[in-house]
Parts: sequence; C-alpha cells; structure tokens
Amino acid sequence: MMVQPQEQIQYAEAYISDMPELKKIFLQMKEVKKVDPNFGLPFMLAKKKNETVAFASLIVNEKDEISFIIHDKNRITESEKRNFFSRAERYFKNNSTPNFRDSEQLNSSIRRMVSWLNLE
Repeated sequence: MMVQPQEQIQYAEAYISDMPELKKIFLQMKEVKKVDPNFGLPFMLAKKKNETVAFASLIVNEKDEISFIIHDKNRITESEKRNFFSRAERYFKNNSTPNFRDSEQLNSSIRRMVSWLNLE
C-alpha cells in the first residue's frame, strides 16, 4: 500500500489582487450571480499547491460585532479547516486596524468591496 504524502497548506494575507479569484470561489460556493455582503472583507487565504482552497473574511454579525467567516471549496479536510480557523482567529485577535475593530468602518469597507466586485 502506498501512503500519499499530505499536501502542505500555505497561509497568506489576502491582497486586492486575490479578489477576482476569491469572488469566483464565493459565487461557485453560494451558487449566486453577484457578490453580497456575506462575502465580507477577505483577510487571509489558504492554498494547496497554487490553488486557493479557502479564505477568511471579516463580517459584521447580527449583534453588530466584528467577526469572521471561513469560505472554502470543500477541498480541505476537517483538521485542515480547524487549523486554518485557528490561524485566522489568531490573526483576527492580533490585528488592531480599523476594519478589525470598528464595525462602521468594516461595513463601509464591505459595501465598497461588494460594489467594486459587482462592477464586472
């Protein structure tokens, strides 16, 4: 029996240049035609080989608190998902920029991101 080596996942900050790819992932996952505020403001991504398999986005929850959500392509295991969640959570807790701490600022950033991504 051959044992397949586990593919290593790389984590990276999300940049504006990543947004078209993240938009594609979101639209496929949600089976929608346009990005909506649930897309959030991406801040971290997970890659296997050179393919983005998941990303973490800042959102404002029902209680008007800043939180984050993980969007994934169902190409990672549960343990990889937990590991990515832990990394994103640590990054989230240690970041003090306005989008991570001010819900009004984040809502504004999400609105601008969504309208920019829906221009195409």
